[in-house]
Amino acid sequence: MLRVKQEAPESHRTMQVVNHVRSLIENGTLQPGDKLPPERELARDLKISRASLRTGIGYLAAMGVMKIRHGVGTFVADGPPDLGKASLSFMGALHGFQSWQMFEARIILESNLAALSAERSKEEHHALLAEEVAEMFAAIENPTEYLIHDVLFHRIIAQASGNPILAAIMETVTSSMYDKRRKTVERATDLRESAEMHREIYRAIRARKPADARRLMEQHLRMAQTAQGMERPGEKRPAVAPSKEIPSRTRATAD
Repeated sequence: MLRVKQEAPESHRTMQVVNHVRSLIENGTLQPGDKLPPERELARDLKISRASLRTGIGYLAAMGVMKIRHGVGTFVADGPPDLGKASLSFMGALHGFQSWQMFEARIILESNLAALSAERSKEEHHALLAEEVAEMFAAIENPTEYLIHDVLFHRIIAQASGNPILAAIMETVTSSMYDKRRKTVERATDLRESAEMHREIYRAIRARKPADARRLMEQHLRMAQTAQGMERPGEKRPAVAPSKEIPSRTRATAD
């Protein structure tokens, strides 16, 4: 009887990429700032498609291990990557952290990081934020790709705050939530409205308006929390009438 070899699930292929890159870092083949080998070469070594490879690289970029420079290539982050330590997600599994608690932490951290970013950010940060906003609009029909740029947008704001301690704490919280979001983001809707909300946050930061940046970030995360509470793996999100208190155009679902 002829057996057809089934393709490994996406999560398995993603971890193939993660483990391969980790081994290259651990054995010294890749150093901070180094450029990854060409896609074709990596895909051949791992015996996976280039599309699967890009998904794995996107995961690493969202986790802060890689930096994607469009039109140039993918590079190992300048900081010392540490893929082996226990993350907040493992602590959450052990101690029963709730989704609302994670969002509460994000709202407190990120609304204030946005305000600091409005005060301290540089032109280079503005350029990077503008690029990620453009990429979000371009990825509206591809929720998985959208999520990657969404995460990168929030990371840039944290870096632009000028406080590496707060940025590191935010990174821990965001990274622990990212893996769960990958499993439900396909059910996300209103991505255009989400992208527009990110654009408003970017404009407040660029205009040096800390109060507006704080308010918009808090509003955005509260909307995202509500929307994500309606997503379940394997289920389609039901249609919901817009709230009277919150205009339809500002319902954001990706973060």
